[in-house]
Amino acid sequence: MKTVLIIDDEAAIRSTFEQILTYEKYNVLTAGDGPSALSVMAENQVDAVFLDIKMPGMDGFEVLSKFNELEYEMPVIVISGHGDIDTAVEAVKMGAYDFLEKPLDRSRLLLTLKNGIEFTQIQEDRNRLRDGTGYNAPLIGQCSLMQDVHKFIDQVAPTDATVLITGENGTGKELVVKAIHAGSNRHSNPLVEVNCAAIPSELVESELFGHEKGSFTGAEKMRVGKFEQADGGTLFLDEIGDMSPEAQAKVLKAVEESKFERVGSNEVRHVDVRIIAATNRDLSDPETGFRQDLFFRLNVLAVHLPPLRNREGDVRLLLDYFMKLISQNMKVHAKEFTMEAYQFLELHNWPGNVRELRNLVERLLILTSGTTIDLKDIPLLTSTSEKEDSTLSEFMNCEEFLEFKDRSEALYLQHKLKENRYNISKTAEKLGMQRSNLYKKINKYALDTEPST
Repeated sequence: MKTVLIIDDEAAIRSTFEQILTYEKYNVLTAGDGPSALSVMAENQVDAVFLDIKMPGMDGFEVLSKFNELEYEMPVIVISGHGDIDTAVEAVKMGAYDFLEKPLDRSRLLLTLKNGIEFTQIQEDRNRLRDGTGYNAPLIGQCSLMQDVHKFIDQVAPTDATVLITGENGTGKELVVKAIHAGSNRHSNPLVEVNCAAIPSELVESELFGHEKGSFTGAEKMRVGKFEQADGGTLFLDEIGDMSPEAQAKVLKAVEESKFERVGSNEVRHVDVRIIAATNRDLSDPETGFRQDLFFRLNVLAVHLPPLRNREGDVRLLLDYFMKLISQNMKVHAKEFTMEAYQFLELHNWPGNVRELRNLVERLLILTSGTTIDLKDIPLLTSTSEKEDSTLSEFMNCEEFLEFKDRSEALYLQHKLKENRYNISKTAEKLGMQRSNLYKKINKYALDTEPST
């Protein structure tokens, strides 16, 4: 059921709206002035607003301006008298969805409301799709190291040069890939990702180059490989340092010549593909076992993503960004970090980098009661730096805090299992956690691994 807020200083208008919309199965909230409306908005999830322009005290323009400042994204439909059409048009320019003229026409009222809600939903879906594909995925960071990364992306994106991205797990290498692809002349063509660490060595060749029907046991139909899928676009070879030597040799030939053969075929296929590779290993060291000729072929343009512990000033920025993003996705009100919480988290060395920070924000948003997140709300963090030792020492022997930490972790993990339909592999991937580690947590906390009947 959608919730609609009516803001009008005339009780008769509010009553008319309430009768019409309640009959149409809307949940109706009302406010007789601007300050009351802002209070209602702060305490409720509202899907649409009808706003009178002429009100004593805080008028409709001021209310609309406040909505914009608070970044509310629901459609606002302005109500105006016959002589206020120019005023209503001005409100639309400020961001209102549409306006209705008094006296109100029931059919137009309902149609405008329906269209406004649908329009907002379409915009949200489009933005979510763009975020998912990376075309609008932001790489957050203002420190000097991240400014260098942004400059690199701007310089290399328009080219077709091969790029190698290095950095620890969780630093956002995939976001750099998406940003480069989005800024290239290939952006309207596919961005195809291959997780080299997740493919069994015996299937790498088939995964990358495809195979013909009957070319090996289990090849029941022809398969198009990732290189062909990415033709005209970008091929992202993630965790390439974990690729087998045999596969490395075949990738080297394909990268150098832009041609390959499907498994079980002698037909040479040509593709136009830009290669971007990523790794958390130092491939320049021959002792890693990585082919040095392939390394040099990939290392045309290279960028290193700094770990979060070296990004001075970015922790607070990321905390605020993810709190806003996740709260919007969950359709709940964002919570504010206290200064003590900020300072404590800035001292953490973040072994899981940005992925760890994001997961923590989501956990705190779900499990923390109230509107603020304080030091006591933050679970004990592992792999702490020496800077944190003095801060954490007061908690280390606190049995109550450790119990709270375990209870919070259990609730959070159970929530993520349910969110991923109890798929343990997918849940572990989303959490950036080893599957074996998640199994240990499931056993430790006796978590449900299937829906309750």
